[in-house]
Amino acid sequence: MAILAGFFRSKFAQTRPLVVDASVTFEQSYGGVDGDSASSTEIYAILSSLSDIPIRQDIAVTGSVNQKGEIQPIGGVNLKIEGFYDVCKARGLTGTQGVIIPYQNVDDLMLREEICRVVQKKKFHIYAIKTIDEGIEILTGVKAGKLRRDGTFEPNSFHELVDQKLEKYATLWRKFEGKS
Repeated sequence: MAILAGFFRSKFAQTRPLVVDASVTFEQSYGGVDGDSASSTEIYAILSSLSDIPIRQDIAVTGSVNQKGEIQPIGGVNLKIEGFYDVCKARGLTGTQGVIIPYQNVDDLMLREEICRVVQKKKFHIYAIKTIDEGIEILTGVKAGKLRRDGTFEPNSFHELVDQKLEKYATLWRKFEGKS
């Protein structure tokens, strides 16, 4: 959680305190795969909640993240891709399903031939990303948006919506504390 808090502070607390506390709970437990490879997923869930923009449910996500929002490599990338592919295949491939993985894991890929063929035919996708911003654009279809010199985000961007919600929370907090 410290990495997630660091990401939100570095991205959204440049002009005001971060006055939100969030927690994410995954009630499922998967044996054989562990570590911090869900940390990017946790950030996407919180960002989605703050922006009120839903995340696509046909794309699996794996990747740890640092406080700057840079996606870090993970272990078990082949098992994770193959596992999600098998679920998608059993339910019927739609051509939109896929997996987001860290860019640094591309050289580790040793997937079954069947999966390679389906990816080449664009019936299943593997998105190799370097940043949270790249992932949020894939998952929502909305441009992430860059931080501008004046401390605001590009208009009509995903991060502008998050920033507006955080500003609303800060305003409410000041009012609650009697500092408005």
